[in-house]
Amino acid sequence: MYKRIGGLGVGILAQLITSFVASAGFGILFNAPKKVLVQCGLNGMVGWIVYYVLVERGMDTVPATILAAMLVAMISRFFSKIYKTPIIIFNVSGIIPLVPGGMAYNAMRSVVQNDYLLAFQYSTKVMLLAGGIAMGLMFSEVVNQIMLKTAGKKQKTQL
Repeated sequence: MYKRIGGLGVGILAQLITSFVASAGFGILFNAPKKVLVQCGLNGMVGWIVYYVLVERGMDTVPATILAAMLVAMISRFFSKIYKTPIIIFNVSGIIPLVPGGMAYNAMRSVVQNDYLLAFQYSTKVMLLAGGIAMGLMFSEVVNQIMLKTAGKKQKTQL
């Protein structure tokens, strides 16, 4: 399918590079501190590669987006604790590769071309993917809150 360079497919390598650059670049636009731009890029790159691999292995795009967004949120929380930076900086930069901007463009283009059926199909998919991103971020936060409460209860019972 793809040429192999050192055991790594060229397609995966291109995905890694472009998702890193997109996320780090958006970190710059979002005025993220310079010390965390690499982490912003890594977060987006990991989220995108998880999505890409899941879709390549046959998973539907919506559940793949949810799982990738959950991972992005978990990595964001980890980076925010280590670098003492607001979690939103990592979350926003990390989800950029997952945002269905091209599909939203195609939906609007279809409206302009009076192809309303295709526009509706694109718009529906965009809403599902955007909702998947929101659900993934939310699920990760819920899991984190449950873990914090569970850890707090264990500490109280050990005292």
